[in-house]
Amino acid sequence: MSPEMGRAEDVARKIRIELEMRGLLKEPLGIDVVEPPILFALQREGIQVVDGQQLMSDVRIIKTNDEIAVLNHSAAMVDGAYHELYHAMRPGFKENEAVGLVNKYLYDNGSEYVEGVNAISGERCSPHPHVFSDRALRPGDPVYYDILHSYMGYRTCYYRCFTVGYAPSGMIDAYKRCRDYLDAAIELVRPGRTTAEIASVWPKAHEFGFPDEEAAFALQFGHGIGLAIWEKPVISRLVSMEHPTEIKPGMVFALETFWPSRDGWRAARIEEEIVVTETGHEVITRFPAEELLVVGRQYVTVNGPLTAIREDEAAPNQQVLDLIDAGARELAAASKNGNG
Repeated sequence: MSPEMGRAEDVARKIRIELEMRGLLKEPLGIDVVEPPILFALQREGIQVVDGQQLMSDVRIIKTNDEIAVLNHSAAMVDGAYHELYHAMRPGFKENEAVGLVNKYLYDNGSEYVEGVNAISGERCSPHPHVFSDRALRPGDPVYYDILHSYMGYRTCYYRCFTVGYAPSGMIDAYKRCRDYLDAAIELVRPGRTTAEIASVWPKAHEFGFPDEEAAFALQFGHGIGLAIWEKPVISRLVSMEHPTEIKPGMVFALETFWPSRDGWRAARIEEEIVVTETGHEVITRFPAEELLVVGRQYVTVNGPLTAIREDEAAPNQQVLDLIDAGARELAAASKNGNG
């Protein structure tokens, strides 16, 4: 409704009446989320509007046992979605097909809202966007997903990374580096630690190709998860080193890491969701991610199954080198005889 319809002013007057009836008109009014026309109309009514968002964020940091149970169930639904994806992916399978498959699986299994499925493959992996395309998977491609959905109001943020058919050594190295950064962060999750300690084990921005921490924000990252995708605490070199937050039992947050491959276009991205317990932590995202998974049907050659660890272009074998050498000798002889 456009401004001349007066709805913002009508809402502001109704709120003023409610405050007057309770003797609260001169008191500050905390607001979590507001549209600008409503905010301005409230101010014209003489109401002092203050930031209520921080209060609402603070009271949501510690989850109840019921909330943790629902978050666990929400993550379990994504476990199943990744199982379906693992068996569906193959050369020619498109990013948007993956998004459709995940949406169907989650809605079929009780999700109330699929907020997003980031599907990123091939040359789109480094640096990566947060949207999907109609790009088809190719042999040797890296592909990773972030699945964000809501079950009974409680969200997930849950990356997994794969490679199609085979993985070259550079991608395997990138995945291990990415996993090591993630595992180091997880190991530090326990009551009494701080977000600064967690962020300190992650690489600095310039170490993986970014000019500063703002440019690299959200690549090595932690964030609370609950009724929203991003809640407190936020864990990042951008803010956590100077403004640490104590880790407390009942917090639930996601930790996500990224590392580019040395070939310049592949990259690894992994994420786990963590519950802080009284004595340590519990990982509630359970689809396997300790090692890089290879998807697609395994190919068989005359010498047996084709290995899943190989380079995009194989090094020449001795017979090939002999052929090249023979050709060079022939050319040299022809040149010596004046025929070249």
